[in-house]
Amino acid sequence: MKKKRAIRNFILIGIVALIGLVLTIFSFDIPFTYYTYNGFAKGIQLGLDLKGGVMAVYDCEKSSESEGSLDDQIDATISRLTNLITADYPEATIIKQGNSQIRIEVPDVDNPDEVLDLIGEPAKLEFKKEESDTAEAVLTGKDIKSAEYQYDSSSNQHGVSITFTTAGATKFYNLTSELATSQSPLYIYLGGELFSSPTVKEVISGGKTFISGGMNTQAEAEAYATKILSGTYSVNLSLSEKNVITATLGEDALTLSIIAGLIGLVLIFAFMFIIYKNLGLIANLSLIFYTIILMFLLSVLPFVQLTLPGVAGIILGLGMAVDGNIVIFERIKDECKAGKKIPASVKSGFKRASVAVLDSNITTIIAAIVLAWLGTGAIRGFAYTLLISMVVSMFTTLVVTRGFINIALDINCTNYKAYGLTKGVDLNKTATTEVIEVKEDTNKEEVKEVKNV
Repeated sequence: MKKKRAIRNFILIGIVALIGLVLTIFSFDIPFTYYTYNGFAKGIQLGLDLKGGVMAVYDCEKSSESEGSLDDQIDATISRLTNLITADYPEATIIKQGNSQIRIEVPDVDNPDEVLDLIGEPAKLEFKKEESDTAEAVLTGKDIKSAEYQYDSSSNQHGVSITFTTAGATKFYNLTSELATSQSPLYIYLGGELFSSPTVKEVISGGKTFISGGMNTQAEAEAYATKILSGTYSVNLSLSEKNVITATLGEDALTLSIIAGLIGLVLIFAFMFIIYKNLGLIANLSLIFYTIILMFLLSVLPFVQLTLPGVAGIILGLGMAVDGNIVIFERIKDECKAGKKIPASVKSGFKRASVAVLDSNITTIIAAIVLAWLGTGAIRGFAYTLLISMVVSMFTTLVVTRGFINIALDINCTNYKAYGLTKGVDLNKTATTEVIEVKEDTNKEEVKEVKNV
């Protein structure tokens, strides 16, 4: 009964694996709908070195309104740009180039205007009481901490939530106190031109305000917020260069990487089967599930963009998954050589090898977390894929592989050769036998001595 159930379970597992591979690799039209399904692998966002993207270089000019040296102002601007751009493009790289330039690289973007619109056309931001480009500014970009889209459900309006710095909050409170008495407009200038003039209806305290009116959609409100943020940079930026970059390894780079990966996977499958027989087949089935789960997570997690360093992280995770299985299988072999039966050897082998597998994987996961926390760009991409790969690797090695072996033991738990194992001799029984033989030899010697006498 157990054997039939185990065979039925393996057939079901094979069907699930086949469906998973189809959903991972292939694209197809859904019958009776207008929807086309794209496989998990095709849904993964690609980085600059695999798919190309957009590159922009800005010249930086010291702002008279910002404190500190030009280097300090550039660092502060890079920090703001990083927070702004990586929210939508996690693989973006924003670095200092030379002494007075900022270089921005955003992968997987065909239209440079998408990125430039996100950054905004950098311009001086000023809040004024009078409608005049020569009037004195009460607040400037340095007084704003953040500006982001917000929807006010009570008034059913799209708008922008602005948060001021501590000093800016005080200035804004004083300004609105003066303008609210007559419900006068507040004039917002960008680059010397009037950008908006919202009416101040009440005194605003707390360091935050909500601007609405004239924004009918979320896209319009987000564009408004971007315009405000473009005036908060610590330096004056001017676009020096913009380019669409093709894949740095050529159009066939990704295809060649996939072919190399498949060849490596086939060689691993062959090695595992030759050395470990049925245990190797079980490990190969587990690696198929590893691949399916990994591709799914890489396609659905929004912060993942695949670059060549990211491919290295996947390969490293695959290697750790294979290594984990080998460590466990070798331990099972040792237990069998010690004279234990196959089920007992499997149980003991997993128990004793799991500690080593967990130690090696957890230390790698800690390293990946540190890289993701402190790294940027391609380094962070490597860290993300490595972290995901290691988690999936631990799951498939310690849970999936063990479950498959337990099912296999219900089919056959006595054929050592089928699992690539060697039946050993129970050391305890051997030791007992040797003691008995020694006693018999001693008795024989005593009898001989009596006869001699």
